[in-house]
Amino acid sequence: MAENNVLISMPEDRSFHVRYRMEASCLELALEGERLCKAGDCRAGVSFFEAAVQVGTEDLRTLSAIYSQLGNAYFYLQEYAKALEYHHHDLTLARTIGDLLGEAKASGNLGNTLKVLGNFEEAIVCCQRHLDISRELNDKVGEARALYNLGNVYHSKGKNVANAGTHDPGELPDDVKNALQKAAKYYEENLSIVTELGDRAAQGRAFGNLGNTHYLLGNFRSAVLAHEQRLLIAKEFGDRSAERRAYSNLGNAYIFLGEFETAAEYYRRTLQLARQLKDRAVEAQACYSLGNTYTLLQDYEKAIDYHLKHLVIAQELHDKIGEGRACWSLGNAYTALGNHDQAIHFAERHLEISREVGDRSGELTARLNLSDLQMVLGLSYSTNNSMMAESHAVENSLNGGRPRGRRYSMENMELMKLTPEKKSSRETMADEGFFDLLSRFQSNRMDDQRCCFQEKNRLSATSAATSSTPPKTMIKSFSTSVVSPHTDEFLDLLASSQSRRLDDQRASFSELPGLRLRRRGSQALLGHLMASSNRELDDDFFDILIKCQGSRLDDQRCAPPGAAKGPTVPDEDFFSLILRSQAKRMDEQRVHLPSAIKGPNSS
Repeated sequence: MAENNVLISMPEDRSFHVRYRMEASCLELALEGERLCKAGDCRAGVSFFEAAVQVGTEDLRTLSAIYSQLGNAYFYLQEYAKALEYHHHDLTLARTIGDLLGEAKASGNLGNTLKVLGNFEEAIVCCQRHLDISRELNDKVGEARALYNLGNVYHSKGKNVANAGTHDPGELPDDVKNALQKAAKYYEENLSIVTELGDRAAQGRAFGNLGNTHYLLGNFRSAVLAHEQRLLIAKEFGDRSAERRAYSNLGNAYIFLGEFETAAEYYRRTLQLARQLKDRAVEAQACYSLGNTYTLLQDYEKAIDYHLKHLVIAQELHDKIGEGRACWSLGNAYTALGNHDQAIHFAERHLEISREVGDRSGELTARLNLSDLQMVLGLSYSTNNSMMAESHAVENSLNGGRPRGRRYSMENMELMKLTPEKKSSRETMADEGFFDLLSRFQSNRMDDQRCCFQEKNRLSATSAATSSTPPKTMIKSFSTSVVSPHTDEFLDLLASSQSRRLDDQRASFSELPGLRLRRRGSQALLGHLMASSNRELDDDFFDILIKCQGSRLDDQRCAPPGAAKGPTVPDEDFFSLILRSQAKRMDEQRVHLPSAIKGPNSS
């Protein structure tokens, strides 16, 4: 009996040692991954974390920590789908083991990832959960982070909608204003807590984001106050990148306050820091902003100098969008100086680049500029006759054949809108004709893609219900409103296929990567997991579900394309602003003929 007892215990001892070795190996790999990520080598860190998952562990808390680290590393590497996957796993485990703090952190990480992916409504739900748990646990640091994350989500949501149109700061739809106002509210609440905690670095981040939010809302004085605080804190920490951003943001705010000299000073400081940081793209952005600011100040010589510097860097970085903007700006500046030869040269180059990159709005702008220059120089200018004739033809077609003078074109040069708000009756008729033609061609394409069954091989009613491709006659019955004898079978097929799709979207706890279960007691653990997932759902869960699923339809819609941007063009682009400002400047520079020599029919 004694010998038998020894024989029975030996496999258990070996099993224990194997499990212990595997646990140690998993933890060692995870710790090495964490060390590498902190050292800045996230790609190598991910390899070690993935290896730890492959080894696996029975400790759910250790596995949850690995999921969290993996999600953060993938987020840093901008592989957001993988980050989302591991943060979901982390949240599942944290809820299973009742770790409220872990659930709060996982919810915050999920919210940040969903924000980057543009799923703002789901991100708000996750960040709100982070906030609720932090307040429940009286975790001030966690509460501050949740408030900051909520501010970021609402800021991104508002800015995303605003960028889809052509709105200037302060001229926003109500839904955008509401989102940005909520962002400002959360940033202010965050500021209150981090000030109480004495966290100056967090205060700096909050001031910067609050300033940007006030800028978009059109509260430019408030934006200046916030960015001045951001600048002060950046200097305290010697953070030159943050200091450079503060200078740039202050310049943008002062542009809209009409204080162009002050704006130019901040842009010069931005340029100086960009050169110190050896950031050529930001250096080009600063030159671009300075060129536009000196255009507003009517100092066209300085404007040309900075736009030429922008052009050189854009060419160096192969930024065609930035090169096109530089050529457009240079053409305007040379026109203001009366140097029409140079103006035509850069307008032609702007047209070439716009065609090359497929920038339709830039192409139209270049054509109008060339047309205006031709009118100034007279019909005797022969070098560009073919291009000018083409430009006149396009211009006349856009305006119903109406001749367009310089005054009309300069006052209506807001061509950054890729979908004009108003169309002429001729354009509308042309669109209708186009869609009629399109519908005739496309109507046959659906038939071409259908699968037809031969009569001799027609399936029985039973087999048709399990087929993945409905007979052609079934589909035609929907379009002709004639009831087919196969309609019921088709609907049964549709219902069964859709029910399988719901199953495909369900998550299984047994599929969590890296989760190793002991044979003895594994069924009990799985039962606990399944019980926790199938527990009675309360009203709060359904509220969350409705909010999350409500945004799915929006995710499937196609948003209008935004204006093309390049690395040498600032995010806060003054392209439309300069257009409107210069339209007024041209009126101021016109010379009107004396009334004594006007004809009787002149106006």
